[in-house]
Amino acid sequence: MAANIKELQAMAKGLHEHGGIEDATMARINARVAAKELRERVEKAHPMDGADIQIMRSRYKMSQSSLAYVLNMSVESVSKWERNEKKPSGAALRLLNLLDQKGPDIFVR
Repeated sequence: MAANIKELQAMAKGLHEHGGIEDATMARINARVAAKELRERVEKAHPMDGADIQIMRSRYKMSQSSLAYVLNMSVESVSKWERNEKKPSGAALRLLNLLDQKGPDIFVR
């Protein structure tokens, strides 16, 4: 993390200790710093196209229906991804990345 944000947080802490910054403001500053630290530690989800998804399904011997169930998505969505009619994004892309890296057992209790 950039040292300047940690320096700013330290300055804010000093002001807070002397009554120059309210508790709520200090809490927001700390939350933003924590969020930035988390973003720097978490790997970005890499894009996946239809071929990537088909290869992953094949590797783990999963049907489109099984993949849809595991991801809590519709079979239609999985089918559209694989035909490159739509691209997975957001939480679905993050889950596909996890599944690709760790295998379907990460979803088993």
